[in-house]
Amino acid sequence: MELLTQDHVQAFRERFPFGSQEGQGAEALIVLKLFHPTSRYTLYVTEGGEQENGDWTFFGFAISAFGPDCDEWGYTSLSELKQVSTNGLGVERDIYFPIGQKQIQEVLPLHGLTEGF
Repeated sequence: MELLTQDHVQAFRERFPFGSQEGQGAEALIVLKLFHPTSRYTLYVTEGGEQENGDWTFFGFAISAFGPDCDEWGYTSLSELKQVSTNGLGVERDIYFPIGQKQIQEVLPLHGLTEGF
């Protein structure tokens, strides 16, 4: 599965480069939702940028596979995400998730989390 589409690339370049949502916290808009189908791991990407080597780096809120105590804001790369494999399955993109239309605070309840995390 293609994790990063041309629509996402355009959104990151034009509307959501690094620093574009700094200080927004739970009100940051989500550009890309990635998840692993066999765990609770979900990454809500809010900003991104292409590196000189062609890889992409993302910033967003991660729902950790290790449990709520490990959920956090942070960085990861597209190449790292492509290397994940558990039971023969890798990270997938939610193909129905709208680009830049939902805030972090809107999806947290889906994971049993509340504002003020």
